[in-house]
Amino acid sequence: MEKSPWIIVVCEWIWKAISANVCWIAFTALGLGVFGFFPATVALFTIVRKWQRKDTDFPVWKTFKHVYFKEWKRSNGIGLVFYSIGLFLFIDIRITESFMSGVLGSFLSIILYILVVILLLAISYFFAVYVHYEYSSKEYIKQSFLITLTSLPFTLLIGIGFFVIGYSINQYPGLIPFISAVAPAYWIMRVCLSRFAFLEKRVQQL
Repeated sequence: MEKSPWIIVVCEWIWKAISANVCWIAFTALGLGVFGFFPATVALFTIVRKWQRKDTDFPVWKTFKHVYFKEWKRSNGIGLVFYSIGLFLFIDIRITESFMSGVLGSFLSIILYILVVILLLAISYFFAVYVHYEYSSKEYIKQSFLITLTSLPFTLLIGIGFFVIGYSINQYPGLIPFISAVAPAYWIMRVCLSRFAFLEKRVQQL
């Protein structure tokens, strides 16, 4: 079978990426943001994971919609836990900054902001864990934080990728509708698949 010209392949991948990104924006909005973010992001990570595992012959829109509604209830249930932790940290930060000063106030603020960063990283890892493994809801949350706290080199790689993507979008804001979600998701999933393979290999050696 004759291969397609490289320019056609590139255009097809650009179209797939744009389609996935537009789906993420549309379905996140469908859930009014708060209740659309988690199922839409799970659907997006499902798609980029398929791509990275050489499964590319599937309709993006149909697959995204199927996963979104299938995972709506469960992903939002876990999402509420993360939202609650975030709200708790936000309230603590406001109280600390409003009623505490001096060295103690500064120290507590730094600790709280570090916890916010850990929470955001755990949420990032959560989506990769969710689409790759079959766990209970409680175990998904536990593993997300555990990987965050034990995967510093991989976390740094994710941070570098975020910097490059953020810099590109800042230089070319017109990219926002096209890569703002799919590019970070693709990079996180790529880094996480390497991490998962490493962990699975270690388990097999025990």
